[in-house]
Amino acid sequence: MAVIAVWKCDRDGAMFANKKDAEEHDKMLELAATITSLIEREVSIDESLSEAIGLLLAKRSDALAKACKGKPELLLAEEAGDTENNNVTQISTG
Repeated sequence: MAVIAVWKCDRDGAMFANKKDAEEHDKMLELAATITSLIEREVSIDESLSEAIGLLLAKRSDALAKACKGKPELLLAEEAGDTENNNVTQISTG
């Protein structure tokens, strides 16, 4: 029997085959939590919606940073396999 090392993210229990991916995921979740807190502090909004928005913006942080530097169209460009945009739409309209 072989032993396989895996890294588990404390925040959501996601498992990763390497430490770099696990740390990147954890940083993204930390950013999402911070964005969520900011939204909830500044706007009266449903908690599940603010979490969905925080997670969406954290997952798209690279595009968001580029948009802030003068390329806003990058926020609307869908990444391959990106379904978070659809999840936020479903929550806000459902």
